[in-house]
Amino acid sequence: QVQLVESGGGLVQAGGSLRLSCAASGRTFSNYNMAWFRQAPGKEREFVAAISRGGSTTRYADSVKGRFTISRHNAENTLYLQMNSLKPEDTAVYYCAADSAPAMSNYDVRYNYWGQGTQVTVSS
Repeated sequence: QVQLVESGGGLVQAGGSLRLSCAASGRTFSNYNMAWFRQAPGKEREFVAAISRGGSTTRYADSVKGRFTISRHNAENTLYLQMNSLKPEDTAVYYCAADSAPAMSNYDVRYNYWGQGTQVTVSS
């Protein structure tokens, strides 16, 4: 079992920045590919970004490429999402997720463990 707890969400104006954190506990953090997903009201959950076990490979949704950066600190069991140039359409609950499979995935069904989510609201 891996327990995940997100933090860092909040209210920010368009153009602003936020940094989300996801603290992991339980099994060895570096054994898991990690990802961020988000879900806006009335919409399906969507992929935001993923990072490989060692942090050398990352992947982003087109909608956030160039604005968001995913990173991890395995020694501190923490995943991050730096979000810059935020837009109102980035408003959503953001979730971190862990996947024990060998390859990274954009698909939420592949992820075994989820945090409770943190709300990000971007005002125009």
